[in-house]
Amino acid sequence: MSKEILVTGGAGFIGSHTCVALCEFGYTPVIIDNLSNSRESMIAGIEKIIGREVKFYPIDCCHLDPLDLIFQKHRFDGIIHFAAFKSVAESVANPEKYIDNNMGSLQNILTLMEKYRVPNLVFSSSCTVYGEPEVNPVSENTPWKSAASPYGYTKQLGEKYIGERHIQDPLGHVILRYFNPIGAHHSGLIGELPLGMPNNLVPVMIKKISQQQPLQVFGNDYPTPDGSCIRDYIHVMDLAEAHVKALQWLEKNPNQSEIFNLGQGKGNSVLEVIQQFESINGIRVAFEISPRREGDITQIFADPTKAKELLGWQTTRTTAEALKDAWHFNLQQS
Repeated sequence: MSKEILVTGGAGFIGSHTCVALCEFGYTPVIIDNLSNSRESMIAGIEKIIGREVKFYPIDCCHLDPLDLIFQKHRFDGIIHFAAFKSVAESVANPEKYIDNNMGSLQNILTLMEKYRVPNLVFSSSCTVYGEPEVNPVSENTPWKSAASPYGYTKQLGEKYIGERHIQDPLGHVILRYFNPIGAHHSGLIGELPLGMPNNLVPVMIKKISQQQPLQVFGNDYPTPDGSCIRDYIHVMDLAEAHVKALQWLEKNPNQSEIFNLGQGKGNSVLEVIQQFESINGIRVAFEISPRREGDITQIFADPTKAKELLGWQTTRTTAEALKDAWHFNLQQS
């Protein structure tokens, strides 16, 4: 009997790809997503890739009663919790919205996890918990600085809250600190398709190309080799597979807790990503330099050694592959 894994936010960018990875490893995902920043078409894409239907509940994790009904219907062997607002810029403009939603949904998930004795939780965190690091690459032991945005603050709060609940009731959990996921499934059936104007570099770049408008590069005066911000970009399918590895680690280490950085272990600047996109896809990217954006940090990239040693996970796909897959997905939408 295949193990059922609850995937909150499973119609989103990372969630949809993780559902595919779960199926490839013999698990059965059950998706909850209120579609506030995702599209139901991603469910259809998942089903085409895996060749079968997926159970999907269009509810909000901040609403405890309907969430409880889902837990009554299923016997989950684990939970992967993605459901959260994720825009740095929006969080700066509306911090209360982010704290209420991101913490409210997490509180409900943990409450029901404990009530129904679900053994394993994988929590979607972020490198934003480190703030502006003094030294790169950052390890899991790198001290936190003040979060550069309310979004990052909700991830710091979420990690602390999970840790406190674990002391009271030690159900197993893994916290995964993502760096910058990009790309799409190689089939072109699922990818990053946010509602409205996206906020992350690659989907914004693709949207600007389609609109024949210049991409805004926020700042060219950072203390980096080319003056633009540096990030650690990771293919979304590498990231998805790490979630399965985390679940498998929890199954072998019941009631334990761990934290892992997930990245390539090297940084690329915004201007380097633009150049790579142009090279791999044969597309010219018009851009213009704009003032720095509030909430952005200068540079950050991961030390992923711990994930390699304990999870047996490392990236296998390049930034160039991710940029090629992202463009391929975009072409399938037109």
